[in-house]
Amino acid sequence: MTVLLAFDTATEQMSIGLSVHGRVTVHEAPGGALASAALIPAVLGLLAQAGVTLNHLDAIAFGRGPGAFTGLRTACSVAQGLAFGAGKPVLPTDTLLAVAEDARAGASDMTVWVAMDARMNEVYAAGYRFSAQRWQVLAAPMLVTPEALNERWRASPPQHVAGNALAAFGARLQAPGAVLLPGAMPRAAALLSLAQALWDEGAAVDAALALPLYVRDKVAQTTAERDAVRAAKLAAELVR
Repeated sequence: MTVLLAFDTATEQMSIGLSVHGRVTVHEAPGGALASAALIPAVLGLLAQAGVTLNHLDAIAFGRGPGAFTGLRTACSVAQGLAFGAGKPVLPTDTLLAVAEDARAGASDMTVWVAMDARMNEVYAAGYRFSAQRWQVLAAPMLVTPEALNERWRASPPQHVAGNALAAFGARLQAPGAVLLPGAMPRAAALLSLAQALWDEGAAVDAALALPLYVRDKVAQTTAERDAVRAAKLAAELVR
């Protein structure tokens, strides 16, 4: 049995999950601009609540995006800092796939497009199929306008559409006949499910590879993001 920590701060929601030999503890709270300051204390609090330390972890999973720049850098920096400090590997997890896993809700066979609000009149989107107990990527994460996404869907109508872009764009996103799941998010339980699958596949990598998945250009790391990685490394050293 494994001990896995997983978190995602790519959206306005901060989701953290801890699985200790199958016993799951979660923490979900507002994220966005708050995540850079709130993530480390929340992670350490969850570990303390479960009675484990970073040394007990097998790996640290993190949502690598796509998503908000600061949120992605926060998750990557904290994952990298904690993993380096504790000598643990990381499991980079696609944020949009976590939304798909949340939408799946235990279904054994499902095809779903994820559409998340990317602001600036754009959508983060990807297509996935779950079958035979594993996910397959049908359309890799992309940044598109609602109109461009509608063109794709007209050519190949989706069965399910999940994500907060449905509420953000309303009638501008058109998927006639599809089951709409606007409440799906990269929640902690979904992150842990994907993290366990990655661990079982041997997909853990060195902490140096805790890198974001950008589909929109990023100029530079912010001061807050640099502070986050330093704080994570210090926290890891203190709780070892």
